[in-house]
Amino acid sequence: MGIFSEMEEYDYEQLVFCQDKSTGLKAIIAIHDTTLGPALGGTRIYDYKTDEEAIIDALRLARGMTYKNAAAGLNLGGGKAVIIGDPKKIKSEALFRAFGRFVEGLNGRYITGEDMNMTQQDAAYINCETNYIVGLETGSGNPSPMTAYGVFKGMQAAVNEVYGSDDLEGKTVAIQGLGAVGKLLAELLHEAGAKLFVTTRDQAKIDKAVAELGATAVGQDEIYGIECDVFSPCAIGAIINDKTIEKLKCKIIAGSANNQLAEAKHGDILEEKGILYVPDYVINSGGVINIIDDISGREYSKENAMKNTAKIYDACKKVFEIANRHGIPTYRAADKMAEDRIASVGKIKTIYNRK
Repeated sequence: MGIFSEMEEYDYEQLVFCQDKSTGLKAIIAIHDTTLGPALGGTRIYDYKTDEEAIIDALRLARGMTYKNAAAGLNLGGGKAVIIGDPKKIKSEALFRAFGRFVEGLNGRYITGEDMNMTQQDAAYINCETNYIVGLETGSGNPSPMTAYGVFKGMQAAVNEVYGSDDLEGKTVAIQGLGAVGKLLAELLHEAGAKLFVTTRDQAKIDKAVAELGATAVGQDEIYGIECDVFSPCAIGAIINDKTIEKLKCKIIAGSANNQLAEAKHGDILEEKGILYVPDYVINSGGVINIIDDISGREYSKENAMKNTAKIYDACKKVFEIANRHGIPTYRAADKMAEDRIASVGKIKTIYNRK
């Protein structure tokens, strides 16, 4: 791949390769845009098949964070880091501390946090070498509860848009994935009186949802064809694709998974099919909203975090309004909302301010 041509296409600012032979660390930090503020995005650990695959993932995820943070109204840019390797084999205190020193070397241009296959203990090791990390146990902690709450509020906004009411009682929701966020979302929906269909790879989690939430278990491929009000992807990305999109029998797609559309064209197809798609980076932004106190230095307040996360409802309604006003699919409306904010703030950056 031509790395610079890849970066130029979506105007990435920086790509950092981190290697430490003694610990086995191989990591990539991608910084997409810092117009609104320092680039924020978690670190994920994954056993990529090739270095190129890792680069592409880091770049894609960093750009997604730019849009997520902008759409959430945060004064933060977008970045992401990936550590290459099998998380069951490569983890060590030394490796995470080495990575923390690379983060520290960026002097605040990039702020990291917990992501896929990382734990609070891993984050604590990174924190030994840098304070440019959020979501620690001593601060806001695990972001999953707030992410789930934000998805719930966004789902209410979508149901209001389609049915004219926020009420989820009696609505049928098909949840794909019962991980940290999907499980908590299922609990919130159950409390709201929704009827649940669930699937995940872990049979124990399915059994628990059936026993405790009255959910109906379905197969992993079967979930797409469930006749429901809301299909909620809460696992892997790119699940709205050529194979699955024709199976869908839902009115709304609203879930926590990142990068749900395999390609932009699938957002256009959803629009043609009359399915309301709630853009993933808008509805799942509760996790980044949750860590604002960490960045500002204030003591973490769950009450304030919930109040701010509840505004995802308004953000989703704004996306729907932009889509309706301009006659465009919701995924494009969300991009427009984020890009307009970056552009407007970018104009004031031209005002000279000596520091």
